[in-house]
Amino acid sequence: MVAGHQLLMHPNTPLPSSWNPVHPLKISDPLTPFTQWKLSQAASEPAVCLRVLEEYSSVTAMSDFEHTDQCYIRNRVEVSGVGDVSIDAVETSCPIALRLAMWEHHSLQPAAMALLGVSVQKINHIGSYNCRAMRTGRGETTRMSTHSTAAAIDISGFQLADGRRLSLIDDWPGGTLDAQFLHQARDGACRFFKLTLSPDYNALHADHFHLQSRGWGLCR
Repeated sequence: MVAGHQLLMHPNTPLPSSWNPVHPLKISDPLTPFTQWKLSQAASEPAVCLRVLEEYSSVTAMSDFEHTDQCYIRNRVEVSGVGDVSIDAVETSCPIALRLAMWEHHSLQPAAMALLGVSVQKINHIGSYNCRAMRTGRGETTRMSTHSTAAAIDISGFQLADGRRLSLIDDWPGGTLDAQFLHQARDGACRFFKLTLSPDYNALHADHFHLQSRGWGLCR
């Protein structure tokens, strides 16, 4: 027991940071069985979330925004880039920005290089915060959308380093390499977001990924 504690806490421990549960999340660390736990811990602690992001992203901390008791952005940040990609500046919650950064580093860039031979330069989005009710195929419901608290972001496509633009509305169908990349991007998002919806889910998502920092693990 004592030896295990010393292995974790000693400043010269040979245990890599990514395998040490007492070390905070670092976005560039390799994925290990501890990654999801570290991600959840960082996302739940505003100061830790911001500190992890600042090492890897273009992000500015902002004061909380309170519109109503149902519409607000707490732990608010403005993010204009994560890792090696730019994003049109968007106000969102820190957990969403953190999960975007993990997705970019561990899923988007590896998939783009493997399938398309080029990196992703920009993530295109259609917003995060929106004070509105949830929409379904049968119309609006009485439940508020996760967008009403910036606990979600909608991603419409990507721009590659060679100038090509991929959009979900145009490039999702078929067996092309572009389509394969978009499907891998969706599958990768499922590793880092708590709910991921794609064009496979329903017609309302034909043109975007809906990515949430809250949810029950649905990936479709």
